[in-house]
This record gives sequence, structure tokens and C-alpha cells, in this order.
Amino acid sequence: MTLEAIGAIAALPGMDALPASVAVDKPAAGFDAWFAQQVGQVDAGLRVADNDLRALAVGNVQNLHEVMIHLEEAKLSFQLLAQVRNRVLEAYQEVMRTQV
Repeated sequence: MTLEAIGAIAALPGMDALPASVAVDKPAAGFDAWFAQQVGQVDAGLRVADNDLRALAVGNVQNLHEVMIHLEEAKLSFQLLAQVRNRVLEAYQEVMRTQV
């Protein structure tokens, strides 16, 4: 059942409360919201790595180990995001090639 149908049933007289298994909540966030959040996180990681590199260049870094960890985290998160994007694009192209 759709959320609208469940809401319509809940509005009927005598339906004061729905069972917990049929609770009406807001729909879950979609892929676009998740992807936008991931892009923001990758961007934040890249900014941290960039700031660490700038600090390293001017000699304001106490721990080179942390700079390298931030660089690797940023690199891996960007590569993962790029692969997810590629897979989604491939799936979209496959759907577009499907004959109706």
C-alpha cells in the first residue's frame, strides 16, 4: 500500500490508531539525497586534505602520519564516489537501451 492509501484508511471513522506495523511516516530519503550527502562528505574530506597539504608546505604540521591518512581517506572516498556514479550512469544507459 502507498502512504497515501494508508493515510486515507487512518482517516476513516473508527480508525483512531493504526497498528505499529502500519505506522504512517515520512517517506525515506531517496538516492538523490543520499548521493548529495556523500558528495558533501567527500568535499569536506578533500578540503581537510588540502588544508593539511598547505600546512605541510609551510611547515606547520606536527604529525606527517595524520596528513598522509587524510590524503588517503580523501583519495579513497573520491574513488568510491566516482565508481558509484559510473555504476548509476551505466544502469541508466542500460534502462534507456531497453526496448518497450
